Amino acid sequence: MHGDPVMWIAGVRALYLQALHPRAVRGVTQNSDFRQDAWGRLLRTANFVGTITYGTTEAAEKAGARVRAIHRHLFATDPDTGERYGVDEPELLLWVHCAEIDSYLQVARRSGIPLTDRQADAYVHEQRSAARLVGLDPAAVPGDTASMAAYFASVRSELAAGPEAYDVDAFLRRPPVAPLLVPAREVLWRRVAALAYAALPPYAHRLYGRPAPPPATVTRRLRAARSMLRTVPDELRWRLPPRHILRAMDRLGPGTRPSPYRLRERAAILDEPGGGPN
Repeated sequence: MHGDPVMWIAGVRALYLQALHPRAVRGVTQNSDFRQDAWGRLLRTANFVGTITYGTTEAAEKAGARVRAIHRHLFATDPDTGERYGVDEPELLLWVHCAEIDSYLQVARRSGIPLTDRQADAYVHEQRSAARLVGLDPAAVPGDTASMAAYFASVRSELAAGPEAYDVDAFLRRPPVAPLLVPAREVLWRRVAALAYAALPPYAHRLYGRPAPPPATVTRRLRAARSMLRTVPDELRWRLPPRHILRAMDRLGPGTRPSPYRLRERAAILDEPGGGPN
């Protein structure tokens, strides 16, 4: 699933969603140069996801340790109360994790990746490993789609579109690029950002105060975008983030080649007795 190019749209959706938690987004805006190093930040995030998805166990553990060490030394300040808090507070890490995994799963399914309900639950369960790597207790992380939905319902009252969220929105709509790339940003990137925003849940649109097309229209556009993105040859797409998928195939053999059609084979396994998450 993470090898599908539609995940880039899902990643932008995750950024939009994450920015709606005021305490979490301050941890980014007060500690990050995301405005000056937009693409570097996106690629570092993609590199981390690629490493923990396709890298060796040793590489994944090292990547997690680096993230935890960085977060341990980062703090943010609430401008209203003056409270200073660490960005590695469990509730903040949990929000970032859930916003990311929900975005990946929602965009994947709506864009046409053939996931059954049991596979969706298995995916959420598997991502507890990613949560552990960034410092969370896996037992405290949603392990299926129902518990993920319950988590979002429980946290809704804490969400708001503050100044930092609008900064992220403005940045995602028009990130700084070299002058020669401005036409590409206007023609391509703005469409990606607009589609990622449209794929947010309705309550997120209400918080941002910006409408989106009807859900059925968004789903059609996601399917069309995925079809278009998949015209790029696999071997070219899989070089970003830096060759993680190609290296995994070299290590494990060509039979590990990512393919949405393999999901049907996996669905048959999940449907066997005892075949679900464990």
